[in-house]
Amino acid sequence: MYRFYVEKSEIREGEIRLTGEDNNHIRNVLRMQPGQEITVCDGEGTDYLCRLKELGREQVTAEPLSKKPSQTELPVRLILYQGLPKKDKLELIIQKAVELGASEIVPVVTKRTIVRLEDERKEARKRERWQSIARSAAMQSMRGILPQVSPVLAFSEALREAAGLDGAVIPYECAEGIENTRRIISGLQEKRPRSVGIFIGPEGGFEEEEIAQAEQAGVRPVTLGRRILRTETAGLAMLSILMLAFEEDGSVG
Repeated sequence: MYRFYVEKSEIREGEIRLTGEDNNHIRNVLRMQPGQEITVCDGEGTDYLCRLKELGREQVTAEPLSKKPSQTELPVRLILYQGLPKKDKLELIIQKAVELGASEIVPVVTKRTIVRLEDERKEARKRERWQSIARSAAMQSMRGILPQVSPVLAFSEALREAAGLDGAVIPYECAEGIENTRRIISGLQEKRPRSVGIFIGPEGGFEEEEIAQAEQAGVRPVTLGRRILRTETAGLAMLSILMLAFEEDGSVG
């Protein structure tokens, strides 16, 4: 069944409105007709089974038949603090991170970051593009929320933000062996956290000073094995590990 996202303000008693790209997609791409059913999500964890009523030029209206909590979310918020990579790698990272269950992607500037978004207008355009990719990935993977791509942060700012989480890890090639990583992941499982942060460096990785800063902030270094992973691979590997650790029975994946 086709799935769409709307703002809560578009959900009213007995009617849900879909406008913009969703309106065009329903009418002109899918060529749906009144009476057909769709799923509409409020982006905050609630799904509505709806029947299409009217397909107008400006908006599509649908009648909600039932609602229920979304069944595709992890019981923990996973926040990916991603060192800004070169070129368009972040687009792939955002797409796959959303598919793997990330609730938020935070681009981060570290000491070895090459890319710099010093122009506010350029960053705003980038974020608009990144958020569009996150939305499409959420639709494809039937997410119950719309993961957000946050403004770019400096590494120190990201550490301060992550201090409010229930746990955080930072893959690092010089971290202790895989058994220590297993213990850390197991400890997180037992803690049943509501939020976990993942810090990933850019192409050049983290400097030792940054790892020390992260540890002082309570972020746990972990290893992803003996192989050195690219920045666009490391975060996805860590998300996959945590997805397996926290996924509950009954998921649709």
